[in-house]
This record gives sequence, structure tokens and C-alpha cells, in this order.
Amino acid sequence: MLIPHPLLGPRDAQEFTYLGDAALIDRPDGLTEPEKFHDYAYLRDNPAGVHRELWFHEQGDRSWLVVTRNTVTHEILGAELARNYARGRGRSK
Repeated sequence: MLIPHPLLGPRDAQEFTYLGDAALIDRPDGLTEPEKFHDYAYLRDNPAGVHRELWFHEQGDRSWLVVTRNTVTHEILGAELARNYARGRGRSK
């Protein structure tokens, strides 16, 4: 499976480490929102179809990517730097 790295071009998926749902970027504060943090830490969806995921380019430039992938066919539909994805969602960092 090739991941279209936005800076380096197509890279083999073996260079990456998969983290999970891209929604993990939106981490709630565990002290002020303990119920939301519990859900964040322990509850995971297992979607079938198009899904956004976090991947870390461990054996490359060590960047974080948000990869849009069809979990049924494993087709990669796109990838962007996680920092750009987070900024686009209204996060300041």
C-alpha cells in the first residue's frame, strides 16, 4: 500500500506507524472534562468505508499525516500533514 506523502511523494506504508482515528487530534482536557477524556481514551469506532486516520512517518521525515482511506478496500484517497488538518479544524496549534 502506497501513502501519498504531501512532501515526499508516494511512500510504502511499511515506513509508517498507524495510530488510529484522526479525531484523536481533538484531545479533551482530562481534568476539566473527565467523561469526555474517558471516551477519548477508551472508546473507538471500527468504521467500514471512508475514514480519516493518523499515520506517523517513523522511517522517514517523522511527520504526522492524516490519511483518508477506505477501510474496506484499503484504497488511499488522500493524505495531508496533520498540522494542516488540525489548523483547518479550528485548532490554534
